[in-house]
Amino acid sequence: MLESLAVGAVERLSYLVPKEKTVPFLLPESPEFLRFPEVLATGYMVGLMEWCCIRSLAPFLQPGEGSLGTMINVKHLAATPPGCLVNIESTVISIFGRQVVWRVVAHDSVDIIGEGEIGRTIVKWDYFNSKLEQKKRLVQPMNNSATVNNFESRE
Repeated sequence: MLESLAVGAVERLSYLVPKEKTVPFLLPESPEFLRFPEVLATGYMVGLMEWCCIRSLAPFLQPGEGSLGTMINVKHLAATPPGCLVNIESTVISIFGRQVVWRVVAHDSVDIIGEGEIGRTIVKWDYFNSKLEQKKRLVQPMNNSATVNNFESRE
């Protein structure tokens, strides 16, 4: 990571919420999610906050580096229907070695819809990918014998 990233650095991101980023679309195999109203899903809101942080960090990474989400402490405060523009602002609040933490705030044209902190850790992709391949080899035999996505209906 380049040393020029500093506490106080700000990044902004705007996103027009489509219907496909609402709660019923988060996990369509879940009948429970399908019953919720079409409002921006918390999972997608957190994804937008992370995206803003990723963009904040990108100019400071060395070739072969990336970042992984390692901490989320966020409140979802207000519903946002499709068609609303969401604006996210991330501000670097701490840098400790390869770990960076941002204060994030998201708002639509009416409310602050979410706020909190997001942490990401800078990694070297070669190292991360080699560890990931090791894990894939370990879990492959388990997946061959396990039942996957065995959801019981509670209807």
